Amino acid sequence: MNDRGKGSRSVHVLFLASEVTPFAKTGGLADVAGSLPGALKRLGANVSIGLPLYRAVKEGTFERQTVFKGLEVPVAGQTLLANVQAAETEEGVPVYLFEREDLFDRPNLYRTAEGDYYDNLERFAFFSLAALLFAKSAGVPFEVIHCHDWQTGLVPAYLSTLFRADPFFASTSTLFTIHNIGYQGVFPREKLSVCGLPPETFHPEGIEYWGSISLLKAGIVYSDAMTTVSPTYSREIRSPEFGLGMEGILQKRSGVLHGILNGADDSVWNPATDSYLSSRYDSDDPEEKIVDKAALIREAGLDPSLLERPVLGMTARLSHQKGCDLLLGILDELAAMKVGIVILGEGEPAYEDALREAAEKYPGTVAVTIGFDEALAHRIMAGADIFLVPSLYEPCGLTQMYALKYGTVPVVRATGGLEDTIEEFDPGSRSGNGFKFGPYEPGAFLDAIRRATDLWSDREAWEALMRNGMREDFSWNRSAERYLDLYQALVAARRRP
Repeated sequence: MNDRGKGSRSVHVLFLASEVTPFAKTGGLADVAGSLPGALKRLGANVSIGLPLYRAVKEGTFERQTVFKGLEVPVAGQTLLANVQAAETEEGVPVYLFEREDLFDRPNLYRTAEGDYYDNLERFAFFSLAALLFAKSAGVPFEVIHCHDWQTGLVPAYLSTLFRADPFFASTSTLFTIHNIGYQGVFPREKLSVCGLPPETFHPEGIEYWGSISLLKAGIVYSDAMTTVSPTYSREIRSPEFGLGMEGILQKRSGVLHGILNGADDSVWNPATDSYLSSRYDSDDPEEKIVDKAALIREAGLDPSLLERPVLGMTARLSHQKGCDLLLGILDELAAMKVGIVILGEGEPAYEDALREAAEKYPGTVAVTIGFDEALAHRIMAGADIFLVPSLYEPCGLTQMYALKYGTVPVVRATGGLEDTIEEFDPGSRSGNGFKFGPYEPGAFLDAIRRATDLWSDREAWEALMRNGMREDFSWNRSAERYLDLYQALVAARRRP
């Protein structure tokens, strides 16, 4: 190992997240919490993960063993008992699973179709306290506890209040990562006692948020440092347009807020090894991509003539945030351009219904699959020529990174991580890896798509653009280095007299 390897880069870190791939997942948070620890371990960090023991974990095929029984956790004026089980990731990172059947043995992680679970505050206050108490009971003095999103926002608050004078945690720093500021963990003021925090934490500089309490704000206020998932998003959330009411406190703490771009897991998303594809390919030999395009056209029921025309793909949560209104606003124009459109996703019923109607209106041109299908997502990524990401806001985004790897040219709105990862292609210099638009308007989106489809007919230029994207490195390696630097700075600061 090099001189930045295990000896000089060792730091003891506990990752706390409410979802971790492959154990339990609803979104991109799970991908980060599942991939980053392995990258950190390869750099020499000593990393462990903490996760609730959901029903989804129990139903998996993971090997688990109980390592602690009867952990006493005080929540809402009573003492709840927890067991702790242990498992491992494929990279050998230990995963501690906090078991409490009445809180976590449920069909879903956070909510049902009717709404959020009524006791989410109790559930994640229990998880946060249990993780700290387990560390102390097991005698494991983590140097950094890396907390993710509102579900773990109470951890920095607990360490700054309840455990402030506890010598066991004297050398423990906290890092809090905001994956999406739209999810704020807001609960009624009357439930402050459920958290177990002292009443003096409820004020505008504490966890008070417009008369309620916010667990996201708890993480922002009480952590030693913060990150978010791209440099541009770290700037955007300090503005009224993107801060969603948190911009003031984020501006105040901007000195400890860092934007670190998420990485993409190229062991999963790689056209050279992807088992879901009809044919595999890479940047040195991308010609086989046409085989995957033909297979996608057949699978989606598109007109076979589209093999000689551009095919546009989109896989996303069907919501306003993901730009579905922009897409619906230009579908008629896209159909008139004689391009193919393949869409996979689920979300808001109004968007689902509108896209189904579009598929009925334009058979052979527009194909829509409502739901989640991992295999189809990979085949769209490989078989499409152009990938659409017209998000209103996008903290980081991973699909545009996957698209680049697969030689599927992204058309994105210039916001958040999309702005940081996509550079407008310049036909003259042959530099750049995609196409961008700025104003959140259907016309601007359509113009960017037209720039892409116009270039598509110039096969030499298009292949240069594809290769540019396929040769980009958005793996976790560079981002993990930055996180490790930040961990070590926190440890050094804690050690100063």
